[in-house]
Amino acid sequence: MAGSDEKEKLAFARAMRADPTPAENRLWQVLRGRRLGGLKFKRQEPMGPYIVDFVCHDKRLIVEVDGGQHSESAQDRIRDGHLESSGYRVLRFWNDEVMQNPDGVAGHILAVASAR
Repeated sequence: MAGSDEKEKLAFARAMRADPTPAENRLWQVLRGRRLGGLKFKRQEPMGPYIVDFVCHDKRLIVEVDGGQHSESAQDRIRDGHLESSGYRVLRFWNDEVMQNPDGVAGHILAVASAR
């Protein structure tokens, strides 16, 4: 029932887009509509077995915004390894970092994207 799993993942991603965390929403305001360096980002995008917070396919760049539950997460290391083996670079930022320094986060994302 792979098709059913894909439909469930798409529905879950859609629900996550409709109810973002405050930090995800704040970063989306920076990334949406090609506002950051003309880069096209998508949010809550299914990729393989995962749903990533933000992705710029042109630059093969994924941006994750994490809360405390992700601290030292073995699952995140496995996930990042899978995504990186597909040719993507994964950047992770803490919720507090996005909320307190959105310009610094945006600058870092743009610098990494420009280098790719």
